[in-house]
Amino acid sequence: MAAKDFLSGLFQKILAVLFRNLKKNIAGPTHVQHVVPYQDAWAIRAEGSDKITEVFETQDEAIERAKDIAYNYRSAVVIHRKDGSIRDRVNY
Repeated sequence: MAAKDFLSGLFQKILAVLFRNLKKNIAGPTHVQHVVPYQDAWAIRAEGSDKITEVFETQDEAIERAKDIAYNYRSAVVIHRKDGSIRDRVNY
């Protein structure tokens, strides 16, 4: 009976750790970088954030910097057109 109780308790602890880690992965930051039109320029904005990370004169400059950031986080870059629609996505 003691072995059964031990295994039951161990199984419950393992499940608790797995679900806690799963919840962290689901709710954690994505680090996806969006290249978006910004005034008369282009900006990088992290997904889920209203804050602009950096501003560039050209879309190509913004894309290159966003790729560097996304590569470091092993995430993605979402490239938008001037009208805000999605043009492309690069995954790392």
